[in-house]
Amino acid sequence: MLTLDRVVAGYGGGDVLHGVSLECAPSTVTCVIGPNGAGKSTVLRVISGLLAPRAGEVRLGGEVLSGCSTQEILRHGVVQVPQSQALFPKMTIAENVLMGGYLLRKNRALLHARLAAVEELVPLVRERASEPAGNLSGGQRRMVEIGRCLMLEPKVVMMDEPSLGLDPRSLAAVAALIERIHLSGATVLLVEQNVRIGLGLATHGVVMEGGRVRLTGRAAEIAGHPDIGQLYLGAPTAAGSTVNTPPTKGL
Repeated sequence: MLTLDRVVAGYGGGDVLHGVSLECAPSTVTCVIGPNGAGKSTVLRVISGLLAPRAGEVRLGGEVLSGCSTQEILRHGVVQVPQSQALFPKMTIAENVLMGGYLLRKNRALLHARLAAVEELVPLVRERASEPAGNLSGGQRRMVEIGRCLMLEPKVVMMDEPSLGLDPRSLAAVAALIERIHLSGATVLLVEQNVRIGLGLATHGVVMEGGRVRLTGRAAEIAGHPDIGQLYLGAPTAAGSTVNTPPTKGL
């Protein structure tokens, strides 16, 4: 269970997150949605250790991640696919993916076994291994970025706007890869601006607005909740509203 417990965090002298609490059950896909400035990406930065919370805790199972370095968080099995394209364009596709296993660099056999596993999930990595990553389209780069994060066999995979800038064909390929990751047993946490796409990929949904959690529940029920339109139009809703449904597995 990945848990945020009353997390307060921000930049400089201001807070962006105001007591955010949420849970991602094992082997589920949770999508955080909300208007611009809701604090969605800040949640991921806090979990990954790029931003220290001013108050509250982040936990994975019984382990407290708050205060850990980014390297320690990676060792706990929490990885992130960033929003911006983050491949090294002059390096080959295989070299980019191998960078995701940097923590394994002293165990060459394990490193290459993990690369082979990623190639099974993302055949593009094998088919175009020796090409510069700069030759790839936006959708192909996104697939390689996700593959790179899988080198550590993570427990939790976080993705910031995985649909951003993708054409329908690329989006379908990324969605299929997310489903395969989910079915492999990993917990997936998505941040999406696109409500339809995000909740369509998820088993559970979290709606944020103004740095606070407004709604939580099963993705299908969140998608049909009347407060969704109000949130995106800026109208007030009852803070902390919850769609009371039990966790579920599967897409």
